[in-house]
Parts: sequence; C-alpha cells; structure tokens
Amino acid sequence: MSLLTPLLLALAVAANPVLIPKSSAKALKARGLAKANGLSIDAVINEQIDNQVVSYNASVGVGSPATTYDLIIDIRSSNTWVGVGKLYVRTSTSVQTSNRVSVNYGDGSFSGTEFTDQVTIAPVHLKGTLSPAILSTVPTVTDNLFSGELITSNEIGISFEPTTTAESLNGELTWGGTDSSKFTGSIGFTPITGTSPANQYWGINQSIRYSTFTSILATTAGIIDSRTTLILIATDGFNSYVRATGAVNDPFTGLLSLTRFQFENLQSLFFTTNGITYELTANAQIWPRSLNTAIGGNADSVYLIIADFGSPSGEGFDFVNGFAFLERFYSVFDTTNKRVGFATTLFTHATTN
Repeated sequence: MSLLTPLLLALAVAANPVLIPKSSAKALKARGLAKANGLSIDAVINEQIDNQVVSYNASVGVGSPATTYDLIIDIRSSNTWVGVGKLYVRTSTSVQTSNRVSVNYGDGSFSGTEFTDQVTIAPVHLKGTLSPAILSTVPTVTDNLFSGELITSNEIGISFEPTTTAESLNGELTWGGTDSSKFTGSIGFTPITGTSPANQYWGINQSIRYSTFTSILATTAGIIDSRTTLILIATDGFNSYVRATGAVNDPFTGLLSLTRFQFENLQSLFFTTNGITYELTANAQIWPRSLNTAIGGNADSVYLIIADFGSPSGEGFDFVNGFAFLERFYSVFDTTNKRVGFATTLFTHATTN
C-alpha cells in the first residue's frame, strides 16, 4: 500500500539544474520581496530519502500505474515538477489544467504544462481532488495529508545525516510528526520571522558567532533551506568569518580552504535562535574530505561549507542554513503553529568528515 496524494504537477523543461548557491539565494530574496509586495509569482509516516552529496532526493511515484521519479527535497519551493531526465507519463489520474507554469530559481529555471495528478510517497492512502483557481494558494503535500486526516499534525520532520560516499540512503522525511529515534534531547522551536522577505519562506531570526567572542552576524532574519548545499551568510558576516579562520578562496571549487594547521585550530560556530544555541563544530564546517574530488577539489585539501551570500546584512534575508547545517540537526517544519524546530542528533558532534 502506498500513500496517494493528489498534487499539482508541472510537466517541465529545466534549464541549468546544477546548484549555484549565491545566485539561487539572490533569486529567493527577489521572489520573497515580490510576494511580500503582493506581486503574482509563480498519522506519522516515515519515508527514506537519498543523500546525493549536493542535494537530498526522494523516490516518488506519479500517476496510476505510477512512474517513479527522483525528486529533490526542497522545503522552500511551492512547485512539484517532473520531466527532466525522465519524461512525464500521462495515466488515468492525469488531468491537465488550463495553466502554464514558469519559475526562475536563479541557478536554473523550468517552464511547462500544469497537471493535477496522484503522487505515491509512503505507506497509506490519500484521495481527493485539487483544482485551484489560477490565483489560489496551492496546497502542499502535507496540506493534503492533513486535510485528508491521514496525519494528525500539519508538519514535517526531517532527518539528514552527513555522508562520506557519493550516494547514501541515510535521510528520512516524517509526515505529520517527528521520529524520536532520529534526535537526542528535546526539540527547540522558534517562530517564523516577521521580517520580509525571509518571512515568505521558512524564515527565522538568528545570530551567529565564532568561538566565544567573535560576532559573525547579529540577530537578523534568514531562511532554512534543504535545497541549498552550503551555509550562506551576508557578505559582512562572511568577511568576519574569513578573518577569524584565516581561510582563502579556492579557485577550483569556489569554496574557502584551510591549511591543515588552520583546520586543527578551527573553532565552533554558534547559531542562536529564540534563546537556544546550536553548535556547529569544526568538523561540521568542512566539506567531506573523501568527496573533495567530486566537486573538482584536491583530495588532500580542507574546504569549508560557509559561503558568501553576496549581499550585505540588514536586507531582511541575511543567511541560508542549507543542508550542511541540517545534516547536523533534526529539523521540524510546523505549518499549523508557524514555527521551525531543531534538535541535536548523534551526528551533531560526530567527526564524520
């Protein structure tokens, strides 16, 4: 038995789907500002997801009989689309709408034809229809599950884990709750920020410091984003981090790099939100060394996963905690209560890298 959820799909052709964090983040900020200004823009169930180094993917079925696709887990995207690498297959459950859809992500784009279809994601059934007007808010998968009374809470728990291999089935989505086996201690929650444009996404207020006394960012607004590979911070904060660590830019990967001696002296970063502080250890700040060559780097080098957002702080969207952060903390995205939660895991202080 599989979970069947009617979902609005875009049969799409994508352009440049490779992740380019800075341009993607800038596009997110622009879309958030447009949305904030009123402009038009385009039971607990566990599901394993696949760590593919720069993104996490879930295997889902679309249609009946289902065709299986690998979808990127992207908590800030309002669209579900297929058609790159494997063509969309129409079945008896496929209903074409009168809408065309086009979205520019900054690091790529897609455009195509909109369908309502059935999506298989996990072990239960959800039935119903989704026929929104062109200016309606499109329900997400969890919205449909919650309204169909298949889950008791309109939330998702996400477990990511660091990896040292090019592909690893080590993630989990929990629909409608959390999986206590995936985290330690309690979950600390923080409300969605009121600051625009970060409040158009899973945005929170957060400060960042390096070691004991070095401020990287004072309390400011940014977002949590599972699709962004790195941790991006506003340029002034990034420059403070560079000075504190002594890192230099690597021309081959575009990442910051450290000497072995500098890495041995690298201190923790501390992220504080709603009075709760989360430690990102020195080991958690580096790219997995066994995967250096996968990104065009030197096998013996040490690369950092902190990168420049490309704009100054104070613009209402000053950081992105990407999955390099989420691999070290369990995360909860609670739609009903408009909040985000984090908890430590067995990998928070692990020396996986």
